[in-house]
Amino acid sequence: MKKSSGILVIGLLALFIGLILAIQIRTNAGSDQGGLVPIGKLKGYEAQLKQVQDEKAEVVQELLDLEKRLADIEKEKAQEDTFVNGLVSDLEKYRMWAGVLDVQGPGILVTIKDPVMDQYQEDYSVITNNFDLLLGLVNRLKEAGAEAISINEQRISANTEISLAGSNININGTATAPPYIVKAIGNPQTLEGAITLRGGIVYTMKMKYNLVVDTETKENMVIGRYTGVVAFRYAKPVDAETQAVVQP
Repeated sequence: MKKSSGILVIGLLALFIGLILAIQIRTNAGSDQGGLVPIGKLKGYEAQLKQVQDEKAEVVQELLDLEKRLADIEKEKAQEDTFVNGLVSDLEKYRMWAGVLDVQGPGILVTIKDPVMDQYQEDYSVITNNFDLLLGLVNRLKEAGAEAISINEQRISANTEISLAGSNININGTATAPPYIVKAIGNPQTLEGAITLRGGIVYTMKMKYNLVVDTETKENMVIGRYTGVVAFRYAKPVDAETQAVVQP
């Protein structure tokens, strides 16, 4: 009976969080004004944007409150039931893998700055126009066993996109600009060795692009959660009957 009640409570709280996320999706959609607008309408749009931002802040706070309630219930039920304790432990592990939890631990901090430009090149950013270098750095860190990565406080997850948008690099749909602060949690020495070896990604940044790159190992640092909304439009879990048919 305890197992059923624990799972039911966790399921209901998860449903509430899903509803809040759905509201957040609609809020985000409403904030996309796009295009050019007449100057006379600018103040009206600014007021609307402020209202949407306030609404989003309230929704996010409500989401955080619900998540705290869910965590408290999970902890309480886990102490009462061994089966629920196993479920909660697995759930936390999957959340960490998905990047939807704040995490902390040892790792490496990489700071990337543009080279000093003359007055005629002040508006040009080397790292922005070669944003694939950031992709390369992320890949090297992952290969070296990084368990969590962020760029300018944007958590890198399976849904993260890093793309050029005008004079900025968009990460998780958020415009970012240099300098770029890359955090990676993992074995500090392994991570640093993987990216600073001769001919590696940091070497290329410095020698080929004249970027200013500093690396620093850390005993402990915090990487924030992925704050975007994960929505699956096409993919869905394979049920047991379908799986039995597909597999020989």
